[in-house]
Amino acid sequence: MTKIAVLGPIPRDTIYTHHNEKIKKYGCVTHPVIALSKLLGSNGQVYPVSNVHKVDYENILEVFKPYENIITTSVSSEDDRGTVIELKFIDQNNRLERQTACMKPIVPADIKPLDDMDAYVFVPITDFEISLKTLKYIKKKKKGLIVFDAHGPTTSMGMTGDRYRKFWVDMDQWLPYIDILKMNLEESQACWLKKEYSADEMTSYDEDRTDHLDDMAVYVLDKGATYFYVTLDAKGCVFYYKENGEIKKQFVKSVYVDHVVDTTGCGDSFAGGLAYGFAVHNDPVKAAQFANALGALRTQGKTFDVFKSREETEALIADYYGS
Repeated sequence: MTKIAVLGPIPRDTIYTHHNEKIKKYGCVTHPVIALSKLLGSNGQVYPVSNVHKVDYENILEVFKPYENIITTSVSSEDDRGTVIELKFIDQNNRLERQTACMKPIVPADIKPLDDMDAYVFVPITDFEISLKTLKYIKKKKKGLIVFDAHGPTTSMGMTGDRYRKFWVDMDQWLPYIDILKMNLEESQACWLKKEYSADEMTSYDEDRTDHLDDMAVYVLDKGATYFYVTLDAKGCVFYYKENGEIKKQFVKSVYVDHVVDTTGCGDSFAGGLAYGFAVHNDPVKAAQFANALGALRTQGKTFDVFKSREETEALIADYYGS
């Protein structure tokens, strides 16, 4: 039986879409957990690990209740510290964010009761939510691949609640404890730092700049990661790995969708797809295909009904990528 843990916040989200619709739901961890639950079916279990507000605890358990293979023993409201976020989309991919509550960070004690997992999927959305000690603990005491989403360490918040992109300055300290590092293009630009910038160079995200990725991949893989995935919005994703000491690069096109309802949780869902592809198939290309499929499915509605069974998801992948 395949066992996958998903670690991060379960925010009480209020979302204003680029279609001017208002959506209220519990986000982040819920997306990959339910997507994985449907993929695994009776062949596996999913373990969400999160700290939440007492006022949200029962509601969150109700979200997971319809899925028999989701084990919620590591969702805790003991400290009454969860996450609350408001998202306003400017367009399909860009949004303004405000955070009004901060989750208690996930530390080794939060995962000690868990049996060994086939994969641990870390989906932090702010830089304080995951302790580095937790990754070190897994490497020392547990088994299973560590899939890590760089959204958290490249995002911070100020005292006004505004959330903003930041440099991941201490990335070197994390890479030895990450097997599969995943990020989007904007986050990659917040990880690949110059020694010094001129004032004119201190600009925001450039969606056309990808020339740093090859050099960054060499660095990431040399520092300890086994695979490095970068999502490229609607284009798909590129991933890097080493083979006989040589860096290999492969592009996997996205799963096309005609109409996008809501992109919230796409990155989290993508990370879940990576975990599934490695835990079940041990195949980096299949992992990218499942990741792209879950990311695409996430955009198709406001509820968790967008995610499909293993058979349906495999049919989608076969139809799009070939069998």
